[in-house]
Amino acid sequence: MSIHSLDTRTLWLLGTCAFASMASMRVCDAMLPSLAADFSVTTGQAALTISGFALAYGVLQLFYGPLGDRHGKVRVIGFATLACTVGSAAAALSPTLDWLVVSRVLSGIAAAGIIPLTMAWIGDSVAYEGRQEVLARLLGATVFGMICGQWLGGLVAEMVSWRAAFVVLAVVFLVSGAMLVQRARGLASPAPGEMGSVARRVLIVLAQPWARTVLLVTCIEGALAFSALAFIPSHLHAMFNLSMPTAGGVVALYGVGGLLYSGCARMMLRRFGETGLATTGGVCLGIALATIASAPSWQWTLPACLLAGFGFYALHNTLQTHATQMAPAVRGTAVSLFACVLFFGQSLGVLLAAWVVDTFSSTTVFAFSALGLLLLGSAFASSIRQRNRHVQEA
Repeated sequence: MSIHSLDTRTLWLLGTCAFASMASMRVCDAMLPSLAADFSVTTGQAALTISGFALAYGVLQLFYGPLGDRHGKVRVIGFATLACTVGSAAAALSPTLDWLVVSRVLSGIAAAGIIPLTMAWIGDSVAYEGRQEVLARLLGATVFGMICGQWLGGLVAEMVSWRAAFVVLAVVFLVSGAMLVQRARGLASPAPGEMGSVARRVLIVLAQPWARTVLLVTCIEGALAFSALAFIPSHLHAMFNLSMPTAGGVVALYGVGGLLYSGCARMMLRRFGETGLATTGGVCLGIALATIASAPSWQWTLPACLLAGFGFYALHNTLQTHATQMAPAVRGTAVSLFACVLFFGQSLGVLLAAWVVDTFSSTTVFAFSALGLLLLGSAFASSIRQRNRHVQEA
């Protein structure tokens, strides 16, 4: 299917659900100091609300991918969005940190069925040549969700209560999920998948050497990029005495950088190609995070967060596009496995970064991530060039 014949109404609803999913994923970033104060714990302990969500989100991908392949991606996304309402409502009512962490795990379990299956649906609906452009549109919705989660999460936490942020999320999930379920009833049901068990589907993906490369790079990217992102608000609060709403607003520029990339993705892809985007992403991330680590004043972090967001999504959008083509016969499983390793990397990265923050400093986290992502972008670009040469020679 071409871009022009794409079901735009379904894409819009899927984008709304993806927006809510990403807002939920990032909502705790800017409220870590509030959670730490409310429950009398360290920032590192409060960060379990982030890593718990990410770990559950990653593990459950192996459930939703085959489910989407078998029963219809749009239908599964709709019911998963409705299920997110329960986790958000439970978070709003949490009397203890343990309760909140469990609620966040439940939210991660449900949200796992939204963004990756939306990517897989795009993979089913759009030819590879136009796919990165449509994925960039989806990127706009998810980045806007990240901005709202980070900035409004901190703002609402300081002005009203951190609980109110989860109430808002519950309402958004309920409305968008109900609309998508209704929409799914009017779509044709897919033929049942014939690719066997979950393990068999996963093995089909892992049998591809290029798929293993994409998944490895994705895992490392998740560990380095998201661990740094999670601690930027609390770093600005501790180092420069910024209020959490202000710190959340600064970090929201990370999302603005992503929106900037989304707007010029088509032009950049035509001008620089996939290898250029991957290299550019790594360089931008390296410069940005190094700047945040060494910034003498908080004003330096404004352009740094903008550049970091632009760089991350240039690299990640390239990875996303390759993920949708790793194993077309089991695309839902392939993209879900992609998300699984991304958020396994994120959860592991946040846990390690929390230990580094409590033991050393957040500056150490940013410096290490800067170097790692700079090298990662260059290495992935080199891998793409090598693979393209082999394909041309074959």
